Amino acid sequence: MKSILVHANEDSAMEARMQVALDIARATGAHITFLQSVSYEVFAPGDFYGSAMAAALPQIKEAAEKFRARTEQDLVNEDAAWEWKFLYGMAESRLLEQSALYDLILVGPDDIGEDGAHRPSSMVGELAVRASTPVLVVPASTKRLNLGAPILVAWNGSSEACTAMRAAVPLLAMASDVHLAVIAESNGKRRTDFRPDQGAEYLSRHNIRAEIVEIPRSNAKVSDVLFSAAKARECSMMVMGAYGHSRLAEMLLGGVTRRSLTDPALPILLAH
Repeated sequence: MKSILVHANEDSAMEARMQVALDIARATGAHITFLQSVSYEVFAPGDFYGSAMAAALPQIKEAAEKFRARTEQDLVNEDAAWEWKFLYGMAESRLLEQSALYDLILVGPDDIGEDGAHRPSSMVGELAVRASTPVLVVPASTKRLNLGAPILVAWNGSSEACTAMRAAVPLLAMASDVHLAVIAESNGKRRTDFRPDQGAEYLSRHNIRAEIVEIPRSNAKVSDVLFSAAKARECSMMVMGAYGHSRLAEMLLGGVTRRSLTDPALPILLAH
């Protein structure tokens, strides 16, 4: 991965994704682009002539400039190549537009202005399903990304799981262990589009050895089972297919993906 796009925004997870981007860049020689996007579309009830918007513009601009200055000061002495890009408009739109020439997008788990909302981000859903670039969701609790640590791949036999695993190959190649986690359904139902051994065989062609792990479902949510499995194996991140039920909906993530992103316990790489 040689080109990393980071959503630059003043939220609680900014420090985490900045550090993760730097960790990946140092390990791969990647270039980081911090994309700051500010929308000046401020609306207020009854503000037919835009007076509230006009009054808010100077404060919005000043806050954006101060955030950029502070972040750039933190980056000055970092041993990685980076640049800062500023664009007007909605962040998800600008990230989606720019994503075509990047290998990885880093974002936080919450929508802008919704820190700690404990619900899946519509921006993450939009990017994960519509962008051709994999998305790495970094929770605020992440201090560093140990690229030599094990990685868990959530495997359910779907094409989305295959896509996510393929997108993660550069990171999987650096991991000490790769676990293809299959949740054993009590009712015996399981997607068989692609068997886990086929996934392991694909990885073996990239000189990556993967262990297939079948995990009992019990009564817990699949997302909780996956996080517990990752924690037990000391994984640094999880790879997951972004399962979309409706390509027209703004929030495009399916059940397990949505629940995993509501309060992620570790970074999650998504692709659709």
